[in-house]
Amino acid sequence: MTSDVPALAALRRSPVAARRLLVFTCFLVTAVTLTPIVMMVLVAFQSDTESMAARPSLWPGSWHPENIGRAFDLVPLGRYLLNTIIFAGGTALLETATAALAAYAFARLRFRGRGLLFGVYLTTLMIPSQVTLIPQFILVAKMHGVDTWPGMILPHAFTALGVFLLRQFFLGVPRDYEEAARLDGANRWQTFIRVIIPLAIPAIATLAVFKFISQWNNLLWPLVISNSDSTRTAAVGLQVFQSTNGTQWNLLLMAAAITTVPLIVLFFLTQRWFVKGITMSGLGGR
Repeated sequence: MTSDVPALAALRRSPVAARRLLVFTCFLVTAVTLTPIVMMVLVAFQSDTESMAARPSLWPGSWHPENIGRAFDLVPLGRYLLNTIIFAGGTALLETATAALAAYAFARLRFRGRGLLFGVYLTTLMIPSQVTLIPQFILVAKMHGVDTWPGMILPHAFTALGVFLLRQFFLGVPRDYEEAARLDGANRWQTFIRVIIPLAIPAIATLAVFKFISQWNNLLWPLVISNSDSTRTAAVGLQVFQSTNGTQWNLLLMAAAITTVPLIVLFFLTQRWFVKGITMSGLGGR
């Protein structure tokens, strides 16, 4: 412990050393994060023999771009991707809409038991989703929602985390904007739509991206509720791919790489809103 104190003191006295340590740490974390992705892409372009070898090599001996077409031929991967867009997009849209309405109510409306109700709502974050899986399935089955889009999307249309994040943002919006709108004759709903929502677009976009990515990678609920290719998502499709075609690692990882591409494109398209929303909604330590 005594040897750590001089080192920390040296870092405080030398901003250059502290900066180099920060850069090295960021580089190390980035390398650890990207290594599995790079390995997935490299193995995806290997031949069947190379990927199934007892001692597989990381770098392909020869590149096989035809593996892309083979992955689409073995399973209806295009249909799975479309289903995932419908499931993730519909869920993210409904979650964001309900979270914005509830967050505004908790942030601006005054009613008895508001703090208690908000606290009880937040405690649902401590309940694992696996605990509510069976009750949700029984409820959806009794409503004849198995293997249907409403049955897949509606149980995930509400989120306590989204309400908490947007509430934190709404609390930071000055009330002067709302009071000015009320003086101009706007009612509560018009103030919310025309004043609050435009100011909260970065936070709402961040929440929508978070939820879209979360539902894109959701395996458990679609696996339980979907029974046909008409509603199976990409995550379930990868499981079906492995169960029907065995351990063809190159084709399995090619399918996994293809399902990852939309998320990468989404992040680059929404990067500006994503970063701005994090810094404004409370995730950035405001």
